[in-house]
Amino acid sequence: MTAPAAPIRALKRARQLAMSGLPVFPCKANKAPACPHGLKDATRDPLQAEFLWAQYPGPLIGVATGLAGYDGHGHCIDALDIDLHKPAAGEWYEVHCGNLPQTRTHRTRSGGLHCLFWHREGMRNSAGRIATGIDVRGEGGYIIWWPATGLEIVDRASLTHWPAWLVEQATPAPPPKPDLAKLERGIEKAGRYVQAALRSAAKQVASAGEGTRNQTLNAETYALARFIPEGHLTPGEIASVMASAGLAAGLHAGEIEKTIASALRARMGG
Repeated sequence: MTAPAAPIRALKRARQLAMSGLPVFPCKANKAPACPHGLKDATRDPLQAEFLWAQYPGPLIGVATGLAGYDGHGHCIDALDIDLHKPAAGEWYEVHCGNLPQTRTHRTRSGGLHCLFWHREGMRNSAGRIATGIDVRGEGGYIIWWPATGLEIVDRASLTHWPAWLVEQATPAPPPKPDLAKLERGIEKAGRYVQAALRSAAKQVASAGEGTRNQTLNAETYALARFIPEGHLTPGEIASVMASAGLAAGLHAGEIEKTIASALRARMGG
């Protein structure tokens, strides 16, 4: 019994891509990995590619993005995945297409675009951060190499680097640094007993382990709010100290603000 034609064609192209330095692995028609470890099975070795397709024949070629399996040889790429059929992505593309640098670009099965760039350190997968329908495939991700199925290569230009303006849109802003001096000033304004309570609460939050940080912030803020009715502390003073402690713990500003507000409302009956 002969193997289906599509996986055979995919393997032939996969060998070529592997020889050119791209990490390849077989994928099913629905774009899911055909091999058990997904992109972790990606290889730049043509012989290993043959083994993968023999064991897990797939009609599509997955190409791992980011540093997957990088050993100092081969290419590391990222991709900007633009689903043009989604309104927000189409609007974004209309505004920014003139600023996109010339780089290798493929048509996707849905009619969208894969704009390929050299991998940038720290570039990770994201979905919809730039706009709904625009995803980034970077560290820990992969794309389907659609030209292997006969789809159009929109631009055959050599790969280029991510432009700075697009990096800014594609990567989250760094969290604000904790203002520990502000935390200390807030504590010094309180009486001795209240100071001790503030210091203890701040320490508990700042040293909380991942997975317990939000819960600890909520509990400690709620406990400190007992000093509000007697006038020992104001909600603003508590929020200032707890926010600095939350940042020191590694929480993001948005979730800190929501957690503190929720704890204060619960305590004050609001």
